[in-house]
Parts: sequence; C-alpha cells; structure tokens
Amino acid sequence: MVLSVSRRTDIPAFYSQWFINRLKEGYVFIKNPMNSKQISKININPQVVDCIVFWTKNPRPLIKSLDEIDSMGYHYYFQFTITPYDNTIERALPDKSKIIETFIALSKKIGKEKLVWRYDPIILNPSLTIDYHVEAFERMVSQLYQYTNECIISFVDLYSKTEKNMGKDSIRQIREDEMHIIAKEFSRIAHKRGIKILTCAEKIDLDQYGIEHASCIDKEKIDNIIGCSLSHKIKKDGQRLSCGCIECIDIGAYNTCKHNCLYCYASFSTEQVIKNNKLHNPKSAILIGDSDEITNYSERKVISLRDNQLRFI
Repeated sequence: MVLSVSRRTDIPAFYSQWFINRLKEGYVFIKNPMNSKQISKININPQVVDCIVFWTKNPRPLIKSLDEIDSMGYHYYFQFTITPYDNTIERALPDKSKIIETFIALSKKIGKEKLVWRYDPIILNPSLTIDYHVEAFERMVSQLYQYTNECIISFVDLYSKTEKNMGKDSIRQIREDEMHIIAKEFSRIAHKRGIKILTCAEKIDLDQYGIEHASCIDKEKIDNIIGCSLSHKIKKDGQRLSCGCIECIDIGAYNTCKHNCLYCYASFSTEQVIKNNKLHNPKSAILIGDSDEITNYSERKVISLRDNQLRFI
C-alpha cells in the first residue's frame, strides 16, 4: 500500500505530531470525503505501507521526526510545493526565503532523489504575467537545482471557489499558446541546470519541449526508494484521466489546511477550516474529531504491493 499524506491537507505542516502518533499506533481512521458517515479503519504499520508520499508547502515541523520515522522502518518521499506568490494569494505561508531554506535542509537530510519540487499551480493575470513566471522560475531554479532532480508544474484549474476567492480580475483561463510559451521557457531554464520538468494531470502534450506527464504517486520512484518492484494499478476511482499515479490511500481531510491559499481546491470554507482545527486532537485516531466516539466503521484491510498483489477488502 502507498500512503498519501496528503492531497487533501498539509499534514507535515499542521498535523505532524498526529501523524507520528498514528504511525506508533499502527492504524488510522479516515472519513469518506463524499460521505462523512462512512468511516474506515486502515492498518498503516510498515509491513503493509510500502511508501509514504508527503505533500506539503512547509515540512519544517515534520523534519525533526524523520529519524524516528526511519527507525520505524517506513520509506517515503516528498512532493514540496514552492511558488513565487506572496501572502495576497498564499495568505498564511512563511516567507519564501524560509521555505527555500527548509527545502535545502530537507534535501540535505534525505537526498534529492526523495524530494520533488512542485511549481504548482501557474496563475496568469495582469500582474502575474508570463515574463513574471519565467523570471521567478529562473531565480528559483538557481537556488534549488542542486537539491532536486525534477520539477512538476501545472496550470491553474478554474474551480468556482477559486474564481470567487481570487476575483475575476486576478485569475483567468490560460490559453494553449501561453502554455506552450511557458513550457518552452521553463524547459530551457531547467535543462541548463539538469532539472527534469513534468506536468501534473495536464492534457496538453508538451513532449516537444522534453516535458512529460508526471506520475506524482510514482511507481518507478517508489521502486528505486524501496529497492524492489511493486505490483500496481494506475488511477484510482475519481482520479483525473490524465493522471498517471498508481493507487494509494489518502488519510487527509478537506477543509483542514491553514495555509489559506486562494486557489486551493481542498478548502472550501475558511470558517469550516477554523471549526475543524478546533476539533483536532493529536492523540485521536482520526484527523478531525474524537476517535473514542467512533462506534460504526469498516476495517479496510490492505496488503503490501511488494507481495505482487494489490487487494482492498
């Protein structure tokens, strides 16, 4: 089993102690994001967890616990998002210079092969122009190229919440010709520094610039990290058709991330985020709420993909 931690919220930034407690206990409760009454209990001991994929914009709170995670026998890598946006868009992130320092420190600790940089999403508006992104990307590449092998990019999706939060004058659909210009320039910059660029869940074909489609939950990367080959299935139910990720289990919850980014698809309500965080207990087996009150759940049994099987019961 591959454990996603998490596409739905930034567990390394805000819930690292809770996650360490869950690893020590060896199980976690998760709610179905489409049906909060449907709760599953998941075994997450290292015998069944083949690899953990961390998704984060600020893993600094978790870094101090990585030695402990290593000692428990878990394998992992990080998807680490760093964009050039300020606090008018990414409203609760630390200063980007501090974020870059954290990226470098993390790379030095775990190795750059376990650290993927995400420049994601790319937003265009009158201030955030193509030239702005090209200049920002070149500056960031010059700071990060020694500490990662790859960068995953995506172009912003215009969810209704995103348009509402950003405002019609602050975000717009990116045309295909603009995507080609950005891809060509980014590829030129990254190639000079030895960084591979991939796209996340984008239908557009950018092969001519040496940009392939990414598998963020990446079988090849996981095989290299754990030292053996996994059996796998591509695409879980509900995942976008252009996504090449292998199956995983995500233990996060929507409306729990406190970064408060205006383009976020996983937080629909600032008020709900505040409410949910008041209900968080690091000692609970579920991210939000008291697991002692959970009486009705199903046990979702999983096995290691290293056994050349993939089975959910």
